[in-house]
Amino acid sequence: MSDWKHAYRSFYYETADEPEDIRLDPARTALLVIDIQNTYMEVDPDPVEAERWAAFRRRMNDQVIPGTGELIAACRERGVEIIFARIACLKPDGRDRSLSQKKPGFNYLLLPKDRHDSQIVPELTPQQDDIVVVKTTDSALTGTNLRLVLRNMEISDVIVAGIFTDQCVSSTVRSLADESFGVVVVEDCCAAATDELHLNELRSINMIYCHVVQSEDVRDFLA
Repeated sequence: MSDWKHAYRSFYYETADEPEDIRLDPARTALLVIDIQNTYMEVDPDPVEAERWAAFRRRMNDQVIPGTGELIAACRERGVEIIFARIACLKPDGRDRSLSQKKPGFNYLLLPKDRHDSQIVPELTPQQDDIVVVKTTDSALTGTNLRLVLRNMEISDVIVAGIFTDQCVSSTVRSLADESFGVVVVEDCCAAATDELHLNELRSINMIYCHVVQSEDVRDFLA
């Protein structure tokens, strides 16, 4: 196991007591994979932008996507519910999107739900029994009926993987915590645009909204 009890501590929790061991009941646990979609893996035709995002794509291709695939398989084997959230719009012109998805810049996303670039990457294609929710804002709880679905299935704990750590992952984690779900975020199955953004956000959410762990820890929690 990693040293998750002491890692990623912010100023607020530098002197906090060591958290208790985590035990996850597979029957009451879901794995939520957030926004690992084709659009984010496309290489920008502008060579400057392509280079700017090169490190992100390397992390995704070398670690996050294959690692998430392994995590899904491990959770599926143990009977954990597999849920995907993807950001997309329900109307072709995107007028159903939240304001945060209409602002100019990186967050401007016009991803009609049936278009190729809005789909989950092929390496992680959902199986027939997996749940897939389409969200029109950052939080997978705020933008969907996921809250109701989790309660209906009597889920108490959610394992979170996906992108971007400092945006949709963080927003979803905070929403889950506010709804009193237990949350673990799998660091090696998440990414932000840069490692700095990734690590800063993990320190912000760790120990108050979730516990930040490694995929090897999850297997132990479910043992």
